[in-house]
Amino acid sequence: MEEPLSQDLVAHIASLARIDLEEAELLHFTEHLGKILGHAQQLDALDLDSVEPMSHPYPLNNVLRDDVPGPTIEPTDVMNQAPDVSENQFRVPPVLGESS
Repeated sequence: MEEPLSQDLVAHIASLARIDLEEAELLHFTEHLGKILGHAQQLDALDLDSVEPMSHPYPLNNVLRDDVPGPTIEPTDVMNQAPDVSENQFRVPPVLGESS
């Protein structure tokens, strides 16, 4: 981008995105978008011909542990701690106008 980002262009972009900006917001975003585009220009100017394309700068391995089953809680122990149980199920207050 040779010339600085204009408020009219930012207002047009906001209009296309269906975003209503007040004058103060327009000034704020014009300044910050200009800085972002300037940084992108700096990155674009780098000589990266000798850099191989990659998805991540470091080699990654799966760092997750194996999924090993552990001890579980018995269903009867859980039901014994519930405030209200009916037919081996938790009983809760009716929702969405349902009758009990």
